[in-house]
Amino acid sequence: MEIKKEFTWIEKEFDGEKFEVAYRKRIPMPQTEDMFWGGWGYYGPLNPRTYEAAPGIICEQDVAVPLRDGTIIYTDIYRPDTTEKVPVIVAWSYYGKRPWDYKPFPTMGVPMGAISEMTKVEGPDPSYWCRQGYAVANPDPRGVGNSEGNLTMFGKEDGQDGYDFVEWIAQQPWCNGSVGMSGNSMLAFTQYYIAAEQPPHLKAIAPWEGYSDVFRETYFEDGIPCVGFVDFACLFLGGQNLVEDPCEMARKYPFENKYWLSKKARPELITCPAYICAGWSHIHLRGTVNVYKGIQHDNKWIRFHREFEWPDYYDKDNREDLKKFFDRYLKGIHNGWELTPRVRLQVMDSYDQDYQTNRPEVEFPLPRTQYEKLYLNAADQSLNVAPVAETASASYDAEEGFTTFTIQFNEDVEITGHSKLKLWVEAQGNDEMDLFITMLKLSADDEFMPTWVFGQRHPGSWGKLRVSHRALDETVDNTIVPIHSHLKEEKLSAGEIVPVEIEIYPISRIWHKGEKLQIRVAGHYIRDPWFEPFTWELNNKGTHVVHTGGEYDSYLQIPVIPARIQTETYTRR
Repeated sequence: MEIKKEFTWIEKEFDGEKFEVAYRKRIPMPQTEDMFWGGWGYYGPLNPRTYEAAPGIICEQDVAVPLRDGTIIYTDIYRPDTTEKVPVIVAWSYYGKRPWDYKPFPTMGVPMGAISEMTKVEGPDPSYWCRQGYAVANPDPRGVGNSEGNLTMFGKEDGQDGYDFVEWIAQQPWCNGSVGMSGNSMLAFTQYYIAAEQPPHLKAIAPWEGYSDVFRETYFEDGIPCVGFVDFACLFLGGQNLVEDPCEMARKYPFENKYWLSKKARPELITCPAYICAGWSHIHLRGTVNVYKGIQHDNKWIRFHREFEWPDYYDKDNREDLKKFFDRYLKGIHNGWELTPRVRLQVMDSYDQDYQTNRPEVEFPLPRTQYEKLYLNAADQSLNVAPVAETASASYDAEEGFTTFTIQFNEDVEITGHSKLKLWVEAQGNDEMDLFITMLKLSADDEFMPTWVFGQRHPGSWGKLRVSHRALDETVDNTIVPIHSHLKEEKLSAGEIVPVEIEIYPISRIWHKGEKLQIRVAGHYIRDPWFEPFTWELNNKGTHVVHTGGEYDSYLQIPVIPARIQTETYTRR
């Protein structure tokens, strides 16, 4: 269905600075369940009622909830049919508080039937949690569905509304006063905003895979515009009034400002316990890791895994693990949760095999990490442990080509953590470069050895940069992870050779003796047949040139994890 956007510009203030913010009209919501709806969830007419959703589970549907400014939002509440007071798990998102036609959203990697028809998109399954002595609340936030007001996407305003909802639901007569939050993707990063407001009755959060900086991770991937998928995902959000359109704001404001900063997670303000999950294969990886690192207290846990968010979230063992966390902090059961390792790693190998699973660690990045530089040599397309003396260059077609640099390891090497790539680059025939970086594993015979997710080959650990956005944020330490300021544009002139530093998303993987690490530099994302439907608004033409050696100290910095125990016959990592 083709939808024409019509914008209303509303003046709003962010940290003392005023902006005209784009809001657009919603598409009409369906009035009956059998009407077509192209969205993520069902936004039906108001129908307040209480009914038996499943044996032993009741649902209070379309319950009105007042916010601090008098706005009314609506929620569905699933809870055990008991007189005992129970804690509640809140699933906060804009996708609609119940699935379309009361059927589970077709979630990749999760067989139909594995979750119940009560489950909202990417949220906790009431069929499981209610039978474990929990309620599940699925609210439609401000401006979503039949809830009043205009929807503001992400940030402090949404966090304040979430604060009000948490405090309201904690006072309900069936609630024991303890509130948790759970869910993945959008349901993860909304937790960051709400928890940062510190509602007193929010006792624990469990975000699975969530952005933390929508400017850098969503609308501009390190400077490269990437609004297409988000534009599509947000287009079908149903409601009665207006919805903010950050995609239009991205077109108007392509540099970081106070508007974008208002939508950045503030993990340093999160005070409640947090159990976080991060997928090595996921686009949300950067944000998830940054939130974990940003939380300042010790009651935080992170588990890294190879799967995508959905099969990991609904996995029966992982759900039991999450229950133990919530039992501890929402029910006060001393079940030994504090003995859980603060960091658990799945160290990947190749294809569908892992080298280690849930390896315990005390921090991330790992304190014993040894950062090593591998220097690029364009003369033979190699990576080298020592700096390269002679200058050389490698070039490729900016739109369709790529170049590679490779090293063969003479011993087992584990790479766990953040890598970065420094390049000296030149654009011939253009004043801009969009760079796509991939770190690959090859066999001794140069066969690509990917990891598999959903039975598809993952493209490899990745990084991106628009070269005109190469200026680093000098207020932070860029030694391990380069952070770009995104405050200005520095176009290239003919013949100009400039240094750039590119963040490569973290990874945990083993390279066995004889296997090769290859870094690939391209002007486009090479992902066949990877499923993610993302597109970028590129500005590449002409030829890209990578300079190495001598004054052009291009290098790949990798986080090498030494073995804890190593003898002639035994290695323990």
